[in-house]
Amino acid sequence: QVQLVESGGGLVQAGDSLRLSCTASGRTVSGYVMGWFRQAPGKEREFVAAISYSGSTTNYADSVKGRFTISRDSAKNTVYLQMNSLTPEDTAVYYCAVDNNRFTLATRPRNYNYWGRGTQVTVSS
Repeated sequence: QVQLVESGGGLVQAGDSLRLSCTASGRTVSGYVMGWFRQAPGKEREFVAAISYSGSTTNYADSVKGRFTISRDSAKNTVYLQMNSLTPEDTAVYYCAVDNNRFTLATRPRNYNYWGRGTQVTVSS
């Protein structure tokens, strides 16, 4: 069993940056794909970014490409999401997740096996 805890969310102004962290416990996640998703009020959970087990391959939603960067530190069992040039449209609860595979950077929530409880990101205009 894997437990995931996100942190780093908060209230910021448009144009600011935030770095989210997600730390896993219970077992190592270094051998698996990890992803970030977000869910705004009244909307479905949507893909943000994913990273392969080695960290060498990443995938991003078009809406965040060039602004967000996903990375991982296997020694710390942690994945990060650096978010720059934030806009009010980025306001959502952000979730990290683990997919029990090494290579396929899935974009559908149903492909992921373990989820954190989320961290709120609010961007004011």
